[in-house]
Amino acid sequence: MVNAEEAAATRALSHLEDTCLVWHSLDGLRAVTGVAALLRGSPGTSGLQPFAADQEEVVRRLAAVSAEARAMLEAVDAAGGQASSSRARPRVSVAEAAGPAEELIAHGLLVSSGDGMLTLPGEVGLALRGGRTTPAPVDVPPPLPTSSRASSLVDRAAAGAAFELVRNLELLLDAWSATPPRSLRGGTGLTVRDLKATAERLHVAEPTAALLIEVAWASGLLALGTDEEGDPSWMPTELFDQWLQQPLAARWSHVAGAWLASPRLPGLVGQRDPAGKTWNALAPDLAGASAVETRRLTLGLLSDLPDGEVLAAGTGPAAVVARLAWERPRRPRTRTESRESLVAWTLTEAETLGLGAFGGLAAYGRALVAGEDPVPTLAGLLPEPVDHVLLQGDLTAVAPGPLEPALARMLTVVATVESHGGATVHRFTKESVRRAMDRGWTATEIHAFLAAASRTPVPQALSYLVDDTARTFGTVRVGFAAAYLRSDDEAALVELLAHPAAESLGLRRLAPTVVVSTVALDSLLPRLRELGLAPVVEAPDGSVHVARPDARRAKARAGQRSAGAEEAHLVTRATAVATRVKAGDETAASRPVPPEPASTLAVLHEAIDAGERVVISYVDGRGVGGETTVEPLGVEGGSLAARVGDDVRSFALSRIRSVRPVGP
Repeated sequence: MVNAEEAAATRALSHLEDTCLVWHSLDGLRAVTGVAALLRGSPGTSGLQPFAADQEEVVRRLAAVSAEARAMLEAVDAAGGQASSSRARPRVSVAEAAGPAEELIAHGLLVSSGDGMLTLPGEVGLALRGGRTTPAPVDVPPPLPTSSRASSLVDRAAAGAAFELVRNLELLLDAWSATPPRSLRGGTGLTVRDLKATAERLHVAEPTAALLIEVAWASGLLALGTDEEGDPSWMPTELFDQWLQQPLAARWSHVAGAWLASPRLPGLVGQRDPAGKTWNALAPDLAGASAVETRRLTLGLLSDLPDGEVLAAGTGPAAVVARLAWERPRRPRTRTESRESLVAWTLTEAETLGLGAFGGLAAYGRALVAGEDPVPTLAGLLPEPVDHVLLQGDLTAVAPGPLEPALARMLTVVATVESHGGATVHRFTKESVRRAMDRGWTATEIHAFLAAASRTPVPQALSYLVDDTARTFGTVRVGFAAAYLRSDDEAALVELLAHPAAESLGLRRLAPTVVVSTVALDSLLPRLRELGLAPVVEAPDGSVHVARPDARRAKARAGQRSAGAEEAHLVTRATAVATRVKAGDETAASRPVPPEPASTLAVLHEAIDAGERVVISYVDGRGVGGETTVEPLGVEGGSLAARVGDDVRSFALSRIRSVRPVGP
C-alpha cells in the first residue's frame, strides 16, 4: 500500500513503535488514539477517511468516467484531496451530470460538502494511484546537487569570515558602550535610523548589520539597559568584558553556538509583518517556531556532504527545500517563516558568520553542528594578530594583518576604516580626531598612541592634523544649568557665592554679574529667600513680572470619578450584571444537558481510528432531539465532522447527549 520498498516500510514501522505512535492490538498494528484524526487534518478533508464502496467497485467506477473527469480527479488528488467548485450541484444522477465535476459526483468519486468544496475519499485516491498511498516512492530522499571545491579553500574562506564576525562585534559593542542607541517604546526593538547608522559605521549591508545585532543579543553580549537620562537603551553586558579576554576562536564559538540555538529570525528585519508594519531588529516577537530545527537540518545536510563537495550554486537551495519537505512533510507553513525563507536565511547567515563558504561547511563548522568543540580547528586557521600599523604620508594607517583586539579598538576611535581586506586601511580626519577627543583623549595622548602603534615614523601632516584639531577643540563650551541669577550688584553675587549654605545650589560664576545654578528655578527661589535674598523671576525678554500664582490642580488619573458619579456607575454596572446572569439562567434552562465530555470524545476518537459508525443522540437548535447514525471523520474546534449518507455534516459537541456503537 505504501509506495516504498518493504525494508524501508519495516524501518518506518519500527520507528513508529519506538516513538509509541502505533501499538500491537489483537487485530494488528493500530495508531494511538488521535493520530488518525491529526493526520486527516481538519474535519471534512479527505486524508484516508473511510468510503462506502470497496476497492473493486471504485476501480469499476473509475473505468466508467470520461478522460476529462479522470484528469480532474488526478488534479484534485495532486492538490491534496480538495477542490473548490461552486457551480457543481451536490446531488446529481449520471444522466443529468454536466461537466467533469458533476460526473465525478454522480459516480460517487467526489463528495460535495455543501459549501462549494469537493472532497476526494481516501479509497478513491488509493485506487487512482494503483493502490499506493503516493504517486511516487516515499523512501527515496530527493538528491542534493553538488559541485567540487577543495576543503582547504572552504576552511580558509570561512575562517576569514569568522574573524570578520568577531571584529565587527567588537566594533559594534564598543561603539554602543559610549553611545547606546535608545530602544523603541516599551523596549520593542531598535530604530531603523540606528540600524542604518550601524551598517554605515561597520561598512556592511543593513541585513548583515541586523544579523550582527541579533547575534550579539542572542549570545548575551547585548541587553536592554538604562542610559544616563533613564531611557531604555541597548548596551553591552558585563559578559562582553569577559568575552573580550578570550582567544578569538573561543569568542567565535560562543556567538556562533548562540546563533545555532536561537529561534530569532534576523532575515525578517526590514520586511513587512502581516499587519503591514516593518519588522525591527531586536523586536520581541522576531522569532519562529521552526527556526532552530530548520537551521540544524539544513546545516546537517551540508555536514553530510562528502569531503571536497559543496552545495551547487543556483539549484542547491531549492534542492535543500525539497529535501526538508521530504524530511518534515507536515511542518506547518506560516506567512513569516516559510521553509524556503528559512533555508535561504540559514545558508546566507552561515556564510556571513563564518561556519562555511562556497556552499559547504568548514571543518570547524561541522564540529560545531555536531556538538563538538570547534575552537582547536579554527584556532589553527586564524592568522596571528599583529601589534602595529604602518602610518603613511596620506593620513592613513595600514594594518599588515589582523590587529590585536585592544589596538584595533583604540585605532577605530581615532581613525575611520576606509577599506577591508588582507591589509585594512584606516584614515585619519579632523572628524575622527575630534571623536577621540570627545571620548576624553588629549592631543598628547593621541601623539603618544600613534608613536607607539606605528613601525614607521609619524608623518608631519598627521601631527599637524592632531594639533590643529586640538587648537579649536573646546572653543565653544556647552554645559548644564537649570537656572541663572543676574544682578547689577557684583558684591551681592560675590557674597552669595561665599555663603556656606549656598554650596548645595550648584552655583558657578560666568561673568561679574551672572551666576548659573544646577538647581531648578522652583527649588532655587525658596532656597535663596532662606538665605535672606529677595529674588524676582525674570521673563525671557529680560523684564520683571510679578503676578498672583495660578490655582494649581492635580490631573485626575484614568478611572477616577466623583462620589456621585461613582455611585451611579456602580448601580449601572450591577444592573447590567444582573441582566446577564438572568439571561444566562434562562438560556441554560432551555439548553440540552451535554454528556460527560471525556467519555463522548473517547468513544468518538475510537470510532474515528477504527473507521466505524456510531449512533449519536443529538438536540438541534430548535430543541428537537433525535438519534442519527453517523460515520465520524474528525473532531476540531468543539465540532464533530461526520458523514451522514453521502453528505458531510457538522455537529456541535455541546448538543450531543450520548454516543454508542452501532448494534449488530
